[in-house]
Order: sequence, then structure tokens, then C-alpha cells
Amino acid sequence: MIARDPDELIAEAARGSRTALARLITYVESGGSRQRATVSRAYATPAPYVVGLTGPPGAGKSTLTDQLIKTALESGSFDGAQPFDQVGVLCVDPSSPFTGGAILGDRIRMQDHATNEHVFIRSMATRGHLGGLSLAVPDAIRVLGAAGFSVVFVETVGVGQMEVDIASAADTTIVVTNPGWGDSMQANKAGLLEVADIFVINKADRAGLRETRRDLEQMLELGTAKEPRPPILETVASSGAGAGELWRAIIEHRRLVTGTQQDHHRAAQARAELDRVLSVMLRARIGELAEGAAYTEQVAALIDGRTDPYRAAEALLSET
Repeated sequence: MIARDPDELIAEAARGSRTALARLITYVESGGSRQRATVSRAYATPAPYVVGLTGPPGAGKSTLTDQLIKTALESGSFDGAQPFDQVGVLCVDPSSPFTGGAILGDRIRMQDHATNEHVFIRSMATRGHLGGLSLAVPDAIRVLGAAGFSVVFVETVGVGQMEVDIASAADTTIVVTNPGWGDSMQANKAGLLEVADIFVINKADRAGLRETRRDLEQMLELGTAKEPRPPILETVASSGAGAGELWRAIIEHRRLVTGTQQDHHRAAQARAELDRVLSVMLRARIGELAEGAAYTEQVAALIDGRTDPYRAAEALLSET
């Protein structure tokens, strides 16, 4: 790939070039100097409004996202404010811990929008990140904002105790479940109550809907859910049933988090983004230390009982 100036590519992407936009996201995925230059330009522009969807595998998140794309384009704006005529979608797939490869199959379930000039869909791999979001995903969100997208959907891998990072990147977080979803206590441990702004019971035409709604309501009664309490909606994504109601709930949540609360949320997002970058840089620095003679010496001292891991770490850090 011939390197191109990110400023030129951002200008082209803002004029509608999907090729330029795809290349910019490739830059932020690849790392290095081009990634840094792209991010520097992207973060100087306003961030888009991010709607995150998370939930267990098989919950129907991709099909539901497909319906939300259609609904968002038909509405044309956030309730009369911040008009938009294009929608960005980032589908975050789990990557193999052995090869780094990912299935990247979400776009298959969004075929109806694959050739829509008003929609940009990109699959991205988690690259082993436990929270389900690679470092490149927040950067890609900002690239989409720099290209003029005011709304971006981020669909991420299934939830778990370490897999709620989407809440730090999204302005509205949707947790998608199914009838018969399992032990509500396990869901509570996963932190769903803390991250969900909206609960969706998808595939609501299946048996077990009433029990799943009851479990969620009980969790919200007993748990430490966000205030105001997240609504519980029912959808059948395969037919589009409930998609309009879900979009109206997104708009209502956006209305509720304006002003001071939004400022606090943006500050929390900025801290999370900075923490992610710091973590990556520190891991890289640790990798450099591990290749040096001083590290080898501390390992030998640890084996011989002449030091302990804490003193060894302090000694190495004092040399940086």
C-alpha cells in the first residue's frame, strides 16, 4: 500500500470517498507513524454519537444492528437535531489467540446495506483484547467522526466479567439478550446492570420471554443499575418488530444525558481512552525491558532468592 497523507484522506472521506475512509481505518489498525498521524487529525474533530450493542453470541446483535441502520436512515436525525444522512457501523469480532485472525462475519448479515452509499460497515478484530474492543476501535470511531459521521453503531463480542469495555466507548449501551438466556446471577456478575442503558430481549417470539423479562426486572430491583432505570424492550430482529421502539429509546436516552451528565460521560470516555493507550505503551515498554541484560539479571536474582518480584520490578523501573 502506498502511504498517503491522512489530511488528504480525511478530506476525501468527508466528501464521500469510502476508499479513503477504509484506508484511514487500516492506518489506525496497523499502528506506527501513520496511525499516530491519522489519530492526531481525527481527535481534532467532534466525536460522533456512539450506540454500542453487546450481548452473548447468538443473541442476534448483527441482525438487530441491521434493522437499526434502516430505522436511523429513515428517521434522518436525532429527533430533529444533528441531522445525518449516513451511518457508520463497526463490527468487532473475536480474534484467534493463535493466529490473530477473526471470523469477521457480521457484514454477511448486513447484506442489504453493503452497497448503500449512506452506510459504511467495517469489521474489526479484537486482537486478543479481553474487553472486546481493540485499541483501534476508539480511533476508528474518531476517524468516522472526522469523515462527517454523526452516528456510529459499534457491535462487539459477547459479554462477560472482562467484556464490558463497550460502555466506555459508547454514549448509549444496549445489552441484547434472548428468552431463556440462563442464570440471571451470572449476568449480574458480568456487570450488565452497570453498563446497560437499554435492555433488549431479542427473538421475543420464542418461548421463555416472560421468564426472561421477570429475571431482568428482578435484577434491576435488587441490583445497582444505572439511574434512570434502563428500559426493557422486546424485538424480533429478523422481522424488524420493535426496531422503531428501540430507536425511540436511543433518542430518549440521548436526550437524558445532555448537559452536565454528558460532560461527565465524555470525561470518563477520555480517561478510558487515555488509560487504554497508556496500558499499551507500558506493555510495549515492558517488552523492551524483558529483552535487556538488566531483566535477565533480576530473573537470576529472583531464582537465587536474592530479591523478590517487587524489588526486582522497582529496580527495573528505576532504570527507565
